[in-house]
Amino acid sequence: MHRVVITGAGTVNALGHDVPDTLDAMRAGRCAIGALSFQDVERLSIQIGGQVRGFEAEGRYNRQQISLYDRFTQFTLAAAKEAIEQSGLSFVGELAAKSGVVLGTAGGGVSTWDANYRSVYEEGKNRVHPFVVPKLMNNAAASHVSMEHNLKGPSFTVSTACASSNHAMAQAFQMVRTGMAPAMVTGGSESMLCFGGVKAWEGLRVMSKDACRPFSANRNGMVQGEGAGVFVFEDYEHARKRGADILCEVVGFAMSSDASDIVTPSKNGAARAMAGALADARVNADQIGYINAHGTGTAANDKTECAAVADVFGAHADKLMISSTKSMHGHLIGGTGAVELLACIMALREGVIAPTIGYEEPDPECALDVVPNTARDAKVDAVLSNAFAFGGMNAVLALAKV
Repeated sequence: MHRVVITGAGTVNALGHDVPDTLDAMRAGRCAIGALSFQDVERLSIQIGGQVRGFEAEGRYNRQQISLYDRFTQFTLAAAKEAIEQSGLSFVGELAAKSGVVLGTAGGGVSTWDANYRSVYEEGKNRVHPFVVPKLMNNAAASHVSMEHNLKGPSFTVSTACASSNHAMAQAFQMVRTGMAPAMVTGGSESMLCFGGVKAWEGLRVMSKDACRPFSANRNGMVQGEGAGVFVFEDYEHARKRGADILCEVVGFAMSSDASDIVTPSKNGAARAMAGALADARVNADQIGYINAHGTGTAANDKTECAAVADVFGAHADKLMISSTKSMHGHLIGGTGAVELLACIMALREGVIAPTIGYEEPDPECALDVVPNTARDAKVDAVLSNAFAFGGMNAVLALAKV
């Protein structure tokens, strides 16, 4: 088995249009959730979200590209460019032939769906743009990243609701670990912040109208965000020989299925995924210093996740730090695990633990150290990143210092 390291990271999200700005915001505990701005937002009962502001496609892509790129693809391409540039890799020859792209998304081109449904049903038009299908398909972002960067190896998209990015990164990790690929570009993206996207989520009645307050007793629901997180996973020896700056090591992963309910989470399913990641990484529970929680801010998720952590970590659970950065950037659905992985890298590389902001009232059912409201300096050597999705799809990654 090959060791797998991360040598590049990129992002676009509500906190920042790149990794440095995003990490600055996480350190500051800055909230990027605010009033949504798009057509017909006044018709929604939910009017807040972690919307990416100031990201203008016209300044980044030409007219032909814009006709092919849904907003989720635009975010992905920008994040991939940053990650690959940081890695220092140039995908040519055999490296290009064997390296690929695995990305996660839950909705794909939701903005494109929304705009074209409006055009046909509301405005009565009888034709749509000929590129609607290639623009909205879930694999559009992965395909465009592969074309833009000459990645000719295994490339595909994973869609498992809120666990999509973690599942995608787990597949990329496994491909590098087994020697199938020397490097993989991986992560995920989402852009559901349009009228149809938010209206659909309203129906679930799990959304907050005012704020995302994970683990706080007065929490009242999740808040959506949008954006992308993309990373370069690389064979350790390949990275070492070329003198790459290694951000951290991916040491394990595990996946589980609740097999119980389409929306209600299972403590046992979450616990099995975390325990499996520890076993795969060959890391003891007491070696984990930080967990980036799924932490949606819903009553069911937060207490279930805390109970699962207590089951897996036992007495060490009281010594763990666990935080949810969704409180700052919102829930990016299929892209959320990728953006949240940045907080894990920051914890390992800089010794800074991102906070759970909006925390106001202790909850006896979430009686863990949730790093409330203020970032913390702390040395950690190994961390977990949790993602637990509707449908009972669980995916947990383990990372460590190199």
